[in-house]
Amino acid sequence: MTMDANQKLKFLPALRDSDVWYKFTASPLTVAAALIALAMIVCAVLAPWIAPHDPFDPQSIDLMNSLIPPVWSPNGSWDFILGTDDQGRDLLSAILYGARISILVGFVSVGFAVIVGLMAGLISGYIGGVLDTVIMRIVDIQMTFPAIMVALLVDGITRSMLPKDQHDSLAIFVIIFSLGLSIWPQIARTVRASTMVEKNREYVQAARVMGRSAPVIMLRHVMPNVLGPVLVIATINLGVAILGEATLSFLGVGISASEPSLGTLIRIGNNFLFSGERWIVLFPGLTLALLVLSVNLLGDWLRDVLDPKLR
Repeated sequence: MTMDANQKLKFLPALRDSDVWYKFTASPLTVAAALIALAMIVCAVLAPWIAPHDPFDPQSIDLMNSLIPPVWSPNGSWDFILGTDDQGRDLLSAILYGARISILVGFVSVGFAVIVGLMAGLISGYIGGVLDTVIMRIVDIQMTFPAIMVALLVDGITRSMLPKDQHDSLAIFVIIFSLGLSIWPQIARTVRASTMVEKNREYVQAARVMGRSAPVIMLRHVMPNVLGPVLVIATINLGVAILGEATLSFLGVGISASEPSLGTLIRIGNNFLFSGERWIVLFPGLTLALLVLSVNLLGDWLRDVLDPKLR
């Protein structure tokens, strides 16, 4: 048995005996939220293999199958468990593919915000001076604009600069950039406050005496000690980003109809809300609510575990 295998075997009992694992298993609500979030993410990632139909293949869509109710309804069909929409697309398959896009946008936009906010906060808190003032004023200005306003502004600029076909192909990148812009100021402020505390610690002073450069100290010594609050903010804002993407897609600003996300499916189903075909909006809406709720519960649990003031 190799050294790596031995380390893995030693890691598992240590994880089970840790305080974090105990607090995780001691909260049934957190365990349920983690299982639901994990199941939904896995189903979204594996959508091309587990979806009963391909909702984006025109050859597999038949308008004669439009507006079929769920399987438990009198006119339901086992071929379409959750029913179909007005175009004859299987709603279960559309939800799996739509959740895939929503989760992708959420993770990438939060990742982009973490990178920008972490670097800005480290530089601002460690170097200080004029650079700190400039970065913090940018943060203050950025935080005065709501996420939807930023997204509408960025979308309007790209629509005026690019042809329609190019804009539609870049719509997912526009919405990721817009959501990331609305999240990074919170991370930057948190990292700056933690960095200002950490830079006066003994280990940082020792690194300076040893001749380590400022970038090395920030990345190798300070950054690992400020990642706890960042992880909490990122987890909470993951649900915010997913909900923001759904809101923008519902308004027709987000993902194009050719690649529907959960927000687009809800917008399409909203047209049939008062005509009797409520399942078209009900199931995408429940999926979105369950996904965001589970992620938010995990974020609250992480905050309670990692924040020493709440212990």
